[in-house]
Parts: sequence; structure tokens; C-alpha cells
Amino acid sequence: MKAIVTGGTGLVGYGIRAAVEADKREDEEWVFLSSADGDLTDMAQCEAIFARHKPTHVIHLAARVGGLFDNMSHNLDFLRQNMLLNMNVLECCRKFEVKKCVSCLSTCIFPDKTTYPIDETMLHNGPPHDSNFGYSFAKRMVDVFDRAYHEQHGCHFTSVIPTNIYGPHDNFNIQGGHVIPGLIHKVYKAKTQGEALTCWGSGSPLRQFVFSEDLGRLMVWTLREYPEIDPIILSVGEEDEVSIRDVVHMVARAADFQGDIVFDTTKADGQFKKTANNAKLRKYLPDFKFTPIEEGIKKSVKWFFDNYDSARK
Repeated sequence: MKAIVTGGTGLVGYGIRAAVEADKREDEEWVFLSSADGDLTDMAQCEAIFARHKPTHVIHLAARVGGLFDNMSHNLDFLRQNMLLNMNVLECCRKFEVKKCVSCLSTCIFPDKTTYPIDETMLHNGPPHDSNFGYSFAKRMVDVFDRAYHEQHGCHFTSVIPTNIYGPHDNFNIQGGHVIPGLIHKVYKAKTQGEALTCWGSGSPLRQFVFSEDLGRLMVWTLREYPEIDPIILSVGEEDEVSIRDVVHMVARAADFQGDIVFDTTKADGQFKKTANNAKLRKYLPDFKFTPIEEGIKKSVKWFFDNYDSARK
């Protein structure tokens, strides 16, 4: 097996790298690609990457991603860039006879108006939340492409749907990043500058968070073992759902922040909840152990504080 990981130098890529290092196999070769290897929205460059590496397996992570406010401001850009990325990578997988491709989706692509918890069968049951419809529809189409490639060409393309991911090597951009890394950067600034920690929104929304190294192990398992074309949710259970307010206080404790914490309720909260059902994962891996969120946040805060100068922010 020769596996390439697109977007392999980001948060999930480092999680996969850690998983591969912990479970090395002599018959596997792994290549972690970055944007420096070529522009996957350009078909010629995408084909050149596949011709150069000749992969037998692919994990497709490359995407334009961002936080709530970045999505709200750039829905068209998220739609176009992610559609191009996904179509090019999957078509190259077909052309170069890749045995298996695993793409990475997100729970935010599920219908806005739905019952909870959501599961894999509910992906296309209605429109996503307006705040990120561009990203959501582009990612949903990966599942449609997986089914079409399987039906017409017999390709083994599938996808995983993780809940909110966090961990070392994340993008800690405050304005355009995700919740936990943005909070970690904010608390660093508040602590070093002696200011209050100001958090956008009320803190009431509920989320399930999965540590990047746990997700890395699960994605490697998916590539090696998961037999289906239908997607699979990779997440902690519903019982591990936490509020954003709780996360704020966990980050503050991990950073030993002693200042005031302020919730700016003039800012939007976004979707209140996206609770996901991980019963399908538990059917396959009933004994998988997730990193407790407080422990994962401590590791993430320590990594950012230790690597502040070189971290993406």
C-alpha cells in the first residue's frame, strides 16, 4: 500500500502521522502532501501529483476550511474551491486506479432543521445552516460522487464525518479559525497582555469535540478496514457533548488564566447543536478509547504555548 494524504500538513494530517508512527507496518508507505506540492483545484497539477506518487490509497483532507464568521462572509469561495478540489482528487483516483479513497466531511453539512442525534442516513434530508451553505453543499457532494463512482466504475470511495476537531498543529487564527484553537490563542493574548478573555456569543451552543490524534487513528482504521461506501461518523458519544461555555473555562484552566471572562452576546452563536450518533462506529469499534476533552485541551494549550512563534495563527 502506498497512501497519499492530501492536506497532510494540517491538523488531521498530523493526527494521522502520529497514528501511523504508533502502528508502523512494513508493507505501507505514507506520503503527506501540502499545498506546496501543487494546487489541487488545477486538474493538470492534480494529475501531476498522482503521476509522481502513484498511490494505491488516498486520504483526502485538502479543503478550504474556516470558522463561523469566515464561512458567513465567503460562501461562494468555499463552494467553488471545495468543489474543484473534490472533483479533481476523486477523478484522479479513478484515472490512476486507486484502490480506496477516504474523504473527510463534517457534521456541519447536515440539515439545519432535523431531529437529534443525527446519523449517516440523514445527510441529505434538507438544506444545511445558512451560515455555511457553500462549504456544506460542496462537502455533501463528496458522498454523491462516492456513490456515483462506485455505481459506474466500481470504485471504493467512501467518506468519514468527524465532529469538531482540535489538537496540536491546528490553525489558531482568532478571526477565521475554529472554536478551540481560536480560544487558545485568545487566552494566550489575554494572559500575556493582562486583559479580560472576551468570547464571541453566549457560550450556550453544544458541541462534540474529537482530539486530532484520536481522529488520526480512526482515519487510518477507515482506510485499512472500513468496508462500506456509505459514510461513517467519527465522534465521541452524545454523552460527551459540552457547551462552548464549558470549553472556554477548560481552556482558561489549562492556561492558568486568572483574569475575567466575558461573553459578547452581540455576536452570533451559529447553530445551537449538531449532536451526532456514533452507533455505527461503535458497531465496528466498541472498545475504542477517546481522549477526554479536558486532557486533550491541556495538551493543545501546552503545544500552542510551547510553539507560539511557529504555530499557524
